[in-house]
Amino acid sequence: MSGGFGMGGWARLALRGSLVGALVFGGLAVKLILRAVEAPLFGQNRPVTPYLTQAVCRVALWLMGFRLSVQGAPMRQHGLVVANHASWLDIFALNAAQRVYFVSKSEVARWPAIGWLARATGTLFITRRAQEAKRQQAEFEARLRAGHRLLFFPEGTSTDSTYILPFKPTLFAALYGEGMGDLYVQPATLRYIAPAGLPANFYGWWGDMDFAPHLAATLAARRQGRIEVLLHAPLRVADYAGRKELAAACERVVRGAGVQIVT
Repeated sequence: MSGGFGMGGWARLALRGSLVGALVFGGLAVKLILRAVEAPLFGQNRPVTPYLTQAVCRVALWLMGFRLSVQGAPMRQHGLVVANHASWLDIFALNAAQRVYFVSKSEVARWPAIGWLARATGTLFITRRAQEAKRQQAEFEARLRAGHRLLFFPEGTSTDSTYILPFKPTLFAALYGEGMGDLYVQPATLRYIAPAGLPANFYGWWGDMDFAPHLAATLAARRQGRIEVLLHAPLRVADYAGRKELAAACERVVRGAGVQIVT
C-alpha cells in the first residue's frame, strides 16, 4: 500500500476519515451512555445497543464509498455465525448485515481505538493458552445461553480476500457443551470486489500488514468497489456428530459460494 495518493487521494482520505471517525466515535459515546442504562436493567441482554452498532456500520460503509450487498437473511434460531476473514472491513460488513457479537483474540482488546470499540460492542476475547480453555469455553457457552449471536472466523487468521483457508474446529466445541439445547450455525461468505484498475486483493488485510497504511489507502481510493455478504441457510448442530464434522460442513457451504479454498 503506497502513500502516494496525490492531492485528490489526500482530500478523500481527510474527508472520509474525518466523517467516519466522527460517526464511529460519536456512536461509541452514545452506545456507552445507552449501555449504562441497559446493563443494570437487562444484564447481558442488549435490547437497544446492537441496533445502534448495525446502523453505525451501515452508514460508515456508505461514507467510505462502498456498495454493500447482503444476500440471504439472518437466522432466527439460537446459535452462532461463522465467516471467512479477509480484512478489518469484515467487522463493518458483518455488523451491517446482522446484529452479532464478535469472538476475537485477546490482543485486540489492547489495541488503541479498535480495542475500545471491540469492548464496547460486547466482543468476547479469547486466548490461545491451554490453561484458559475451560474458562473460555464456559464463557462462550454462557453467552450462547444468554441468546447472544456470536460470530467467529474459523480460519484463525485473515487472508488476502481472494481465497479461504481450511476451517479449524476448535471453537465449534462450545456448541456441544452439556445443556446447550438445540443450536444452529449460520455460515456467511464475504466477497470483496475491487474497483477497476486495482488488484483483486486490494481490500485484503493479512499477514504482517500494518493497519494504518491499509486504512489510509482504502479511504483514499478514487472509487470503491463493493462488498457482498452471503448469509447461508443455518445448519443444525445436532445433525453433525461433532465439532470436526460441523466445521467441515460450514467450510463446504462457503466453498460452494465460489471463493477459492486453499488446503
